[in-house]
Amino acid sequence: MSLTSFSIISAVIGLIFAVILAWKIRKADSGPAEVQKIAGYIREGAKAFLVKEYKILVLFVLAIVVLMVVTPVGWKTAVAFFAGALFSAIAGNLGMRIATSANAKTAWAVKDSLYKGLMMAFSSGSIMGLTVVGLGLLGVSVLYLVFGDPSIIYGFGFGASAIALFARVGGGIYTKAADVGADLVGKVEKGIPEDDPRNPAVIADNVGDNVGDVAGMGADLFESYVDSIVAAMVLGTLATGLFGDLVALPLLISGVGIIASILGNFIVFSSKSGSPHAAFNRGILGAAVITIVASFFLLTEVAGGLNVFWSILAGLVGGLIIGFVTEYYTSSNYKPTQRISESSQAGAGTNIISGLALGMKSTVIPVLVVCAAILIAYKFAGLYGVAMAAVGMLSTLGITLATDTYGPVADNAAGIAEMAHLGQEVRERAEELDAVGNTTAAIGKGFAIGSAALTALVLVISYTQLVGLTTVDLINPTVIVGIFIGGLLPFMFSSFLMTAVGKAAFGIVNEVRRQWRDIKGLAEGQAEPEYAKCVEISTQAAIKEMILPGVIAIVVPVLIGFGIGKEALAGFLVGSIVVGFMLAVMMANSGGAWDNAKKYIEAGNFGGKGSDSHKAAVTGDTVGDPFKDTAGPSLNILVKLMSIIALIIAPLL
Repeated sequence: MSLTSFSIISAVIGLIFAVILAWKIRKADSGPAEVQKIAGYIREGAKAFLVKEYKILVLFVLAIVVLMVVTPVGWKTAVAFFAGALFSAIAGNLGMRIATSANAKTAWAVKDSLYKGLMMAFSSGSIMGLTVVGLGLLGVSVLYLVFGDPSIIYGFGFGASAIALFARVGGGIYTKAADVGADLVGKVEKGIPEDDPRNPAVIADNVGDNVGDVAGMGADLFESYVDSIVAAMVLGTLATGLFGDLVALPLLISGVGIIASILGNFIVFSSKSGSPHAAFNRGILGAAVITIVASFFLLTEVAGGLNVFWSILAGLVGGLIIGFVTEYYTSSNYKPTQRISESSQAGAGTNIISGLALGMKSTVIPVLVVCAAILIAYKFAGLYGVAMAAVGMLSTLGITLATDTYGPVADNAAGIAEMAHLGQEVRERAEELDAVGNTTAAIGKGFAIGSAALTALVLVISYTQLVGLTTVDLINPTVIVGIFIGGLLPFMFSSFLMTAVGKAAFGIVNEVRRQWRDIKGLAEGQAEPEYAKCVEISTQAAIKEMILPGVIAIVVPVLIGFGIGKEALAGFLVGSIVVGFMLAVMMANSGGAWDNAKKYIEAGNFGGKGSDSHKAAVTGDTVGDPFKDTAGPSLNILVKLMSIIALIIAPLL
């Protein structure tokens, strides 16, 4: 069996397993009419947003396809681009549809037991994870089988990256505008609980969890996964002194990772008691160990294969370390986040200072881990080894993404339990699952950021190879200019997104205040809010504000390349990676810590819900929301998308 055939079979197995899980979720009980009605509001809001978003993206994709066909880029790359965009959109859409079906079923399952709710939410996450890796590996493998040239498949990565950027940016603006607006009026001004049905923004908030943290995150990691494989395949055509079919080897390792992820799922499913978080950790570590052992035996069959194995191991272990370090800094079980909770006793100012300081400090270990992975991988297998380290880091994405996208489903379930009045016990169980989801989401973001840095670096290396740059002169003025502009872009990009969230949240706040003022009986729970108004405000703001950042990410690398030169573009890409990586880590970890610091107080510490400490922590969380769910994760896509664009235009420079 060829390596490509094995990868296709593995991808299909992953997709079949996802279909089986989807069938089981579909059969599950959705609960009484009130639960289904609330879930219906969320589902329809999410669908409406994606329809409006995809209408714009279809025009964008078709315009790029035409541009590629009429330029020297060529029709083959255009076909790959269209396939990448289509598969990315399908993965995000399917994941969102399953999540909006599983949220009510999770809320109702939690009524029976915590374990049943956990398995329902995790099954939904597993469908997202296995759909992403299955479609990603299938697309790359089939295109390689058809065209036989991995350079053409960069178009597939470009399509995936373009969709991911708009999905992440649009979804992130939507979800955080609704979340911030709901918290500021509901918790701070009115003193009502989270997800209280009297709050007009709660449906928009729950919709946002799905369009941002499911569809957006799925598209984000789809393009990371695809880009890492394609970059390694291209470098495989240039590597010497190793062995065998280096081009198809990334397909083999990715296929092994899918099988290992499925086995990791079974490890989680078999955990019928104990901490949900411990069950997830066992599944992730189990999948990693299976991948390591299988890769070792596969690569020892060929002379020189162990050199590549050590590179893969460096990436995979590096990803795990970054994930667990992220957990340490963002989980309320550990001192860093608890200190933020403690600082909230002095007000919102000290809470925000503590959160920013934590985020800055938390960059140290991820940066050192990525540096170590690069050096180890290069020592054993050169530039190709660095590429394989990125593949290794994402090889078990099928389960790491499952534990990430589990979170929004659990969060929705907690909201539905509150709005449908399922009782205090159900709400507490759902909140326990939601708290685990906050931590797993932070770990997922750590994985995404670490893999983005490695993948983007490999893409830059591929770019220098294609344009014939053996060295980049750091005292060349054009290179220095490129580095500065590249370092500037992540800040400018983040500024656009933070401003967009702030403007949209302002609209939500005013709408919620209006309804509390004008709708008689709303405060007493005797009238139903106009949920659709807040959904509409978030949707319109997200669609409008996502366009400019996306255009900047695509246009600026082209202007640098053609306007200043290929050396300047290399410097630009390096500057964007270094600054973007550290800024993304800082934002993600500050945001995650602020969120869990708030929840730590809500659990009864430092005054509990409704206290001044709680209000200060809520304010900190509203700052952290666009950090961790809008700007931070979008930077991952930004640095990779710009590197992919550089590769696409490289033959023209």
